[in-house]
Amino acid sequence: MALKLFNTMGKKLQEFVPLQQGFCGFYGCGPTVYNYAHIGNLRAYVFLDTLDRTLTFLGYKKKHVMNITDIGHLTGDADDGEDKMLKTAKERQQSVLDIAKFYTDAFFSDIDRLNILRPDVVCKATDHVPEMIELIKKIEANGHTYMAGGNLYYDVSTYPDYGKLANLNLDDLQAGAGKRKVVVVDQNKRNPQDFVLWFTKSKFEEQALVWDSPWGKGYPGWHIECSAMSMKYLGKHFDIHTGGIDHVPVHHTNEIAQSEGSFSAEDRAQGPWVNYWLHNAFLVIEGATKMSKSSGNFLTLQSLIDKGYDPLDYRYFLLGAHYRSPANFSWNSMDSAKNSRASLVKRAAKVFEAAGGKAAASLGEKAQETLRKFTAAMENDLGTPAALGVLQTAIKDEGVPADQTLALMEQMDSVLGLKLVESAKESLKNASSAQISSENAHEGDPEAAEIDALVAERTAAKKAKDFAKADKIRDELSARGIVIVDTPSGVVWKRQ
Repeated sequence: MALKLFNTMGKKLQEFVPLQQGFCGFYGCGPTVYNYAHIGNLRAYVFLDTLDRTLTFLGYKKKHVMNITDIGHLTGDADDGEDKMLKTAKERQQSVLDIAKFYTDAFFSDIDRLNILRPDVVCKATDHVPEMIELIKKIEANGHTYMAGGNLYYDVSTYPDYGKLANLNLDDLQAGAGKRKVVVVDQNKRNPQDFVLWFTKSKFEEQALVWDSPWGKGYPGWHIECSAMSMKYLGKHFDIHTGGIDHVPVHHTNEIAQSEGSFSAEDRAQGPWVNYWLHNAFLVIEGATKMSKSSGNFLTLQSLIDKGYDPLDYRYFLLGAHYRSPANFSWNSMDSAKNSRASLVKRAAKVFEAAGGKAAASLGEKAQETLRKFTAAMENDLGTPAALGVLQTAIKDEGVPADQTLALMEQMDSVLGLKLVESAKESLKNASSAQISSENAHEGDPEAAEIDALVAERTAAKKAKDFAKADKIRDELSARGIVIVDTPSGVVWKRQ
């Protein structure tokens, strides 16, 4: 089998054929660093991390590039609304660059806690304005621009394929045309979908960051940064571009128009700017509401931690939904994810202990078949729900030697990123500490031997599936103030 990915360009599942055999270059839209990332934002980066890890697992060399938007991104993708960076800077009475650094650090703290691999290249927009200016010059030389009201616009009518990613019909998008009536906010635009490549007449009294350019002192439009930086680090043609589905109709559509609008005839003959477009669906809160800062449905990763969840509980929750399906968030679903991950870690600890902490150097036929099933799940458009199922079955399979199961667990977790071995070690360490603490606490307790016998009897009853007897013993112990604690190494007890 081969890796297949659902390409938004064409809306179909396609076999992945890289431009360069054995190598994948891919770009993922990064954060706009004016506030904390909410957990809906973070879904995109878990998805991107899954792609990154899967490519490595399947043997590809790769180059993963991600931008940091630290130049004002407007609240609307279509050149409307407030400047998010400037707005936050004024509210906090800090400089825009101070705001950008604070929230960039906060973002990377979040992705580290989620065990998301750092991209190979992280590029800040403010460091790449010269590249943006050079790209705009090429677009202008190809006849795609016009000046109006002091700003340089991209004229979408000059690019026949505009809207091909989102299946938009440009004629239907003209102001007042058909069912898709669009209100023209910027009166300087010839077409409602035209967008700014370079601002010299800011919509704001004091724009914090400006640069000299052939069109006057000003700053770049939001869309141009991704084109300029991806092309610098990946070339004029690369394999994969990712982002949230909200980027499809405007941001990514405009990226394609301006990137391919900069092409020479020779560039166009070599193919499209990007071959595969991958988009993750939204995270929604109960009630089918998209999570967003503007709507008030704004939970950060720290919000989950403050409620007692581990960041990896959230990662586990996200892996349980396919990246192209909406992930329905609720506290019940988080409780379920937390419990399921805890159970997985407990089983992983038992495997690790049984294997003596040493994974097998090779796999038997049964273990190999399990690995093939896992690989097939990931090759089927990054099918993490099915892959999780394979892992859960494998880790409980007593028909495979423990050292082989440990090797399987390590290989599968290299893709899923749940830190199972590390968590298993920590679980065993904690269990050992609890056992020692329990034994010390029982010294001099005249009832200790009797309680030990009852606990052992309860364990035997559970193993024999005599749950009525096990529950009766538990209730008897509870009445005597005894608390039973299940650990990967067995059962310990303590007095309340």
